[in-house]
Amino acid sequence: MRRQVKNRNIAKADDKYNSVKIGKFINHLMMDGKKSVAIRVVYDAFEIIKEKEKVENPLEVFETALKNISPMVEVRSRRVGGANYQVPREVRPERRLYLGMTWLLNAARSGKGKPMANRLADEIILASKGEGESVKKKENMHKMAEANKAFAHFAW
Repeated sequence: MRRQVKNRNIAKADDKYNSVKIGKFINHLMMDGKKSVAIRVVYDAFEIIKEKEKVENPLEVFETALKNISPMVEVRSRRVGGANYQVPREVRPERRLYLGMTWLLNAARSGKGKPMANRLADEIILASKGEGESVKKKENMHKMAEANKAFAHFAW
């Protein structure tokens, strides 16, 4: 069994909304250490969400989107007696958040032709309504886990 992680780095809350999740999301979005660019993209996306959805607080839309994207179960490969089985496992809360953010960013990055802030805003809005590429990814993950439920007894 693995030993516990002693001191895990905790992302700082962002300045505008004072939310740790947004601070983490900005760090996920950041490329090549350009944090100021990532911050600008996220805040611009939130302004677009504010305009399009006519909401006071875009943080609520973001939270709903993350909740709709984050998977409850995932499949992990396990080798038993010369055969590989896809074993369904419950996802830890930290990993759930990580997967949700990663899928959201991958979906936003895959869209071409518009500025990143617009693509990100569109994907967050779609995810909050239970639609979009990232929600499909979660549903596929759940389908895989359901299909391989028979191998759940191999979980370690």
